[in-house]
Amino acid sequence: MKNVSILVPETAVIEAVADPHYMFKAVNQFLQVAGKEPLFNVQLVGLSKEIKLDNCVFSVHTDALLKDVKKTDLIFIPAVSGNMEKAIELNKGLLPWIVEQYNNGSEVASLCVGAFLLAATGLLKGKKCSTHWNMTNDFRTMFPEVELVDGSIITEEQGIYSSGGATSYWNLLLYLVEKYTDRDTAILASKYFAIDIDRDSQSSFMMFQGQKEHEDAEIITTQEFIENNYQEKITVDELADMVAVGRRSFERRFKKATNNTVVEYIQRVKIEAAKRKFESSLKNINQVMYDVGYTDTKAFRTVFKKITGLTPIEYRNKYNKPAVN
Repeated sequence: MKNVSILVPETAVIEAVADPHYMFKAVNQFLQVAGKEPLFNVQLVGLSKEIKLDNCVFSVHTDALLKDVKKTDLIFIPAVSGNMEKAIELNKGLLPWIVEQYNNGSEVASLCVGAFLLAATGLLKGKKCSTHWNMTNDFRTMFPEVELVDGSIITEEQGIYSSGGATSYWNLLLYLVEKYTDRDTAILASKYFAIDIDRDSQSSFMMFQGQKEHEDAEIITTQEFIENNYQEKITVDELADMVAVGRRSFERRFKKATNNTVVEYIQRVKIEAAKRKFESSLKNINQVMYDVGYTDTKAFRTVFKKITGLTPIEYRNKYNKPAVN
């Protein structure tokens, strides 16, 4: 029997508490129907017997207090809401227990922005991690020692798991079901919950929001220029000259400020514009390509797929239904 401990932090997102509970309880039922013994002892665990969530709309009653759970096999850290620094402060009492259990052999999985609580334990230092695409700038600012993997649905390193944004944590749940049971059980669960079992990227859902939460005024000037002139061919030399900074120094400062090279930033701005055009217009691939400043079809398709995980036509068909009809 594997002990699964689902933490119930203050300000937890209720779905991120209920969904892993539902998944692993359902897998126990699948196993029983197949004539096998249930595998998981699933418990909601917290610092108190009752945790009120979402401005007291929900009340969660834990099965056990942290101090009473001496040994567990798998810990889930759900997403939390609101300001992440405040959420960490509210839940700092959970962190030593997570570290202790991990050091005693437990595996740990964060769901969506639960990665902030996981990182606050120090267990992610020097390791890979994924979180919601919309929170990547905040995460990098707060935890520069963690290697954040953009666009990833699942990361795994030394018994520590993390998932991408929002409902993509269902893919991590399936991944762990397969690890602890077998492929057939995971496929059954994927069909039951209607989840694409092999989805491994949140890239197609990401909306690029230029990283401007820094204090380098010259770099902000060039970022704004790129965003306002993405239809044009923009060169690194042109941008460096604009702010009277040497090219090498400019490239170094740009990368430090934005976590992108200049070329990567230009590409991401252009592709973000292309995504919006595919979503809201009936223009064909070539028209959109020219609109965002590309003249080479192969180059456009290659960059688009690298950033979104989909080809331009796949993206248009997925997010613009009128264009398909």
